[in-house]
Amino acid sequence: MRKHFTLNEHKFLFVENEKSKQGWNDEGNVGISETDFLQIKQFVLQNNNEGINYLFPTSKKSYGEVLKAQQYVGVIKTKCGVSVEILPKISEIDYTKREKDSKDEDNVYNKQEKVRKTFIRMLKRLKDSKYKQFQTASLNNCKMPLLELFISMFLDELAILVRKGIRSDYINKEENAPFLKGKLLMSKQIKHNYIHKERFFISFDEYSPNRIENRLIKTTLLFLNARTASNANSKRIKENLFIFDQIDTSTNPKADFGKVKDNRNIKYYENVMSWCRMFLNNESITPFKGDTVAFALLFDMNRIFEDYVAWWLKRELSDKYDTFQAQDKGHHLIESHQKYKLKPDIVINGNIILDTKWKLIKNVEKDISQADLYQMYAYGKKYKDKKPNKLFLIYPKNDEIEENDKKIEEVHYYYDSGEILPLGVLFFDCGEDEFIGSKDLENILG
Repeated sequence: MRKHFTLNEHKFLFVENEKSKQGWNDEGNVGISETDFLQIKQFVLQNNNEGINYLFPTSKKSYGEVLKAQQYVGVIKTKCGVSVEILPKISEIDYTKREKDSKDEDNVYNKQEKVRKTFIRMLKRLKDSKYKQFQTASLNNCKMPLLELFISMFLDELAILVRKGIRSDYINKEENAPFLKGKLLMSKQIKHNYIHKERFFISFDEYSPNRIENRLIKTTLLFLNARTASNANSKRIKENLFIFDQIDTSTNPKADFGKVKDNRNIKYYENVMSWCRMFLNNESITPFKGDTVAFALLFDMNRIFEDYVAWWLKRELSDKYDTFQAQDKGHHLIESHQKYKLKPDIVINGNIILDTKWKLIKNVEKDISQADLYQMYAYGKKYKDKKPNKLFLIYPKNDEIEENDKKIEEVHYYYDSGEILPLGVLFFDCGEDEFIGSKDLENILG
């Protein structure tokens, strides 16, 4: 029975039946068992609120009820052990010949590998994130699904920690012992040893590796051991469990994470602790609730794309402009009441305003939403400088952009013929790490 499926953004899950036993590769849409479908559906219904849509419940002709992938990517693992990996739509994958030609099958897997590598590279630039510490070597191992890739990265960090040494600390213990050492606990001595005068109920400090951080690491190893489907990861987990054999597990990880304190003597524990939090507390950048699935790590591509483009532009252009502000919060839509704060993604020199949108645009004339246009108009009106404002919408490049839209210098709109307020549309190629036609990007921005 197949246990792992890969789904692209904007494709959907459906319940496979007798007519669609091979439906899991039907143009990239994934057919799974009814039990797994219902578990994921329940997870979706519990979490699809406050504007969050991990998967969108809808229906399709000849498929019936489906769950359509939105902009959230990552992995969902059902209680039955089936893992659904959702990848960002960075490049088009042709699934139509996958069963007929081994070369086409290899092409699918090669493109999936490239997409994972691009996604991880972008995730590293997420602001205030543990993912900045991804080891570069891990990017060469993107053939495995995202869950296995994350587990491998955690094990890489743990290997570094083990080489530096597992730290011990003085741990307070209470024990009913045949000898006296440390402090005699009188109340418990009377309670437990009223008859057994030869014993002593004592409290003492013992230098031991059984500290909170190590207990959380062992708990994470056991957690992942029950969820990995990779023989290589399973072997490495078992090797580490042997190293942590004499250490207890955490019975309340959330409470124990609260007891972990900053300590310069164990600074090298920080990356591993971040991974432990992510796995044990489900701390991807988008928290979720419910227990209808065994495990889920989901990431909002809107935020990842926004932070990555801001990082890229700052790296490339910050020395060419006086000011470069990400997530500027200096203006409001209604200034008199300071209501409805405006927060463009990037403001350069006070008058070049750029906003990222993780949306698939095939045709600029038809696909840009009215809401995006209104939003940019508000930015243009409120960010007034001595120089005319320049506005830019930034979308991810995709394989379906029509040819005449690929030269960004030609894609401009003007809101008002009586006012210089142009809107440019730019496309960023996440795979190639560049803007389309970006050889003269500085001149385009002005």
